Amino acid sequence: MKRLFVLSILISFAMVSSCQKQSSTTEQQLTQRKTELDARENALDEREKALAERERLITAPRKLPAPVQVRPLSPDVAQLKAEREKRIQQLPAEVQAQGLIADPDKIKAERDNRIQERMAQRQRRMEELQARRMGHAVARPATEATSPSPSPSPTPTPE
Repeated sequence: MKRLFVLSILISFAMVSSCQKQSSTTEQQLTQRKTELDARENALDEREKALAERERLITAPRKLPAPVQVRPLSPDVAQLKAEREKRIQQLPAEVQAQGLIADPDKIKAERDNRIQERMAQRQRRMEELQARRMGHAVARPATEATSPSPSPSPTPTPE
């Protein structure tokens, strides 16, 4: 009886100690997961702060430094051209003679000419393409009309 009692106590002690080992392993895993989760949360918080700071900087009005003077915009085109011509006249004659200064009217005219040429070229290509398509469309019914069914094979004539 003593042996049975000692054996049952020994078995229950072994079970209790094995459960404690499992719970300690589980606790270690839980602690590790919690540490990883905290690290992820901290990284996410830092990202959110950086994003909020970036959005704040983007939406914040930009201020010009006080000593910078902003020239008022001149709505008069003629006045702008006159100012430009005045500045060009102040340049040395060598620079003016070399044609280093672009004339906006000349540039615009050249650009318009290039655009017109490209449009004309596209129009010619479209007309050629349509003519080819029409040629193919006309050619198909003509071939179908000449031979709607296969020609009968020649039969020998009795003599």
